[in-house]
Amino acid sequence: MEFHHLGVATADASGLAALFAELFDAPVAHEEEFDGMTVLFLELEPGYFELLEPHEGGAISRYLENHGPGIHHVALQTDDIEGALETARGAGVELIDDEPRPGAWGHEVAFLHPKSTGGVLVEFVSH
Repeated sequence: MEFHHLGVATADASGLAALFAELFDAPVAHEEEFDGMTVLFLELEPGYFELLEPHEGGAISRYLENHGPGIHHVALQTDDIEGALETARGAGVELIDDEPRPGAWGHEVAFLHPKSTGGVLVEFVSH
């Protein structure tokens, strides 16, 4: 596995993208409306910042209400997402997603519950 992206919850994805572009020379690599959110991927070498701005209720909206803006999750890329989930199950990790599901940018994704991973929401990503 390797680092893929860091997910950041924000109420203003375009504003944060402009700031990060200036601070980190991180251009927008991909932008889409997905699952009631604006999702922006900013290119960093290696990997991305994924900026998540909700437009309606959902997990990111609840996260912002409860925690405010900031780091939401870390994503690791795998060539075998089902195998990664099986390894997590075998290690006693609680899964949020028992099976991969569609994610932004056409990826398959699955999340591990932060109760089982030291308080970190971990996402597996497969292209």
